[in-house]
Amino acid sequence: MTQQTSRICILGGGFGGLYTALRLSQLPWESTQKPEIVLVDQSDRFLFSPFLYELLTGELQTWEIAPPFEELLQGTGVRFYQGVVSGIDIDQRRVNLHEGPQIPYDRLVLALGGETPLDLVPGAAAYAYTFRTISDAYRLEERLRFLEESDADKIRVAIVGAGYSGVELACKLADRLGQRGRFRIVEIADQILRTSPEFNREAAKKALDERGVFLDLETKVESIGQDTISLEYKNQVDIIPVELVIWTVGTRVAPVVKSLPLKQNQRGQISTTSNLQVFEHPEIFALGDLADCHDAEGQQVPATAQAAFQQADYAAWNIWASVTNRPLLPFHYQHLGEMMALGKDNATLAGLGIKLEGRLGYIGRRLAYLYRLPTLDHQLKVGFNWLVRPIIETLSK
Repeated sequence: MTQQTSRICILGGGFGGLYTALRLSQLPWESTQKPEIVLVDQSDRFLFSPFLYELLTGELQTWEIAPPFEELLQGTGVRFYQGVVSGIDIDQRRVNLHEGPQIPYDRLVLALGGETPLDLVPGAAAYAYTFRTISDAYRLEERLRFLEESDADKIRVAIVGAGYSGVELACKLADRLGQRGRFRIVEIADQILRTSPEFNREAAKKALDERGVFLDLETKVESIGQDTISLEYKNQVDIIPVELVIWTVGTRVAPVVKSLPLKQNQRGQISTTSNLQVFEHPEIFALGDLADCHDAEGQQVPATAQAAFQQADYAAWNIWASVTNRPLLPFHYQHLGEMMALGKDNATLAGLGIKLEGRLGYIGRRLAYLYRLPTLDHQLKVGFNWLVRPIIETLSK
């Protein structure tokens, strides 16, 4: 009697989900043990999110930063389903897809990422633009082109949030719009990049200053209108005219995850052991934005792409170990530093004893991220294009 093939279902094709699937496909399964690996995502493309800003300046193209899952998974044996997860029955071990099939599982990986909350102030859901997905980038691009083609003398942009996303967007868009752009960053704290290394903060301040970006620190957004933003500073409210508001603040766990009867923290993130397993459900692994995880040393694992990238290796190994009756490994998070794009041909890289900014930082960031692209085939295609494109552009002038 043949043993039924087990199935590993991975929900979410970001850094956590896709890289877990790829790693699982490479592990040394015995032919009798090799499970079916299924990856589910609502998009047909993986998004290398740190490069999303470069789409707006034309420095990179969609195929480079958002290759189709079918292309990345070719030859791996991983099956891909495009669909929206409508529910998870953890008792029956079944995933329900909206207008799609039910997927039974033996092991489940929750890596659905987070969502940008737009219900924190009146008008945000109707008028603010988010910047998290490839669809967000396309929608923002459409608005920018409309404004660029208008006869408006100035294009006034307010960016809510002075974290990495807000600062990077401000610098990239300032370089794109040039003299027509008028930028302000609205931040409730008393400084930008509050949790970042001093080196990155100082480089960012300099880049923003050079581009004339105005900083509204210790300022709260009261409401957003069709062409205005209301800001409260020291109990005084000012209504500022704007053509575009971009919201970069906050991350929220998806409702389908929050509704699960699993141990969660106050933010709705799922609590895990240091092995990345969900408490009382060792068949479920959680990683990335939706996981509340302390590693083997007890340090809180941040909800960053870097952390999800590292967690994927451990999740894949531990799933393999749990199926093949081997010991599981506790996750050890290693902070490798931080990188940030500060406009065209300008970036910072701080970590592992290295500090780079400007053109050198830009090259260092590019190379570090090239190494992290999901497959060798895609790395070679993108790397070759980066070498050849400047030559073609020079010859065509």
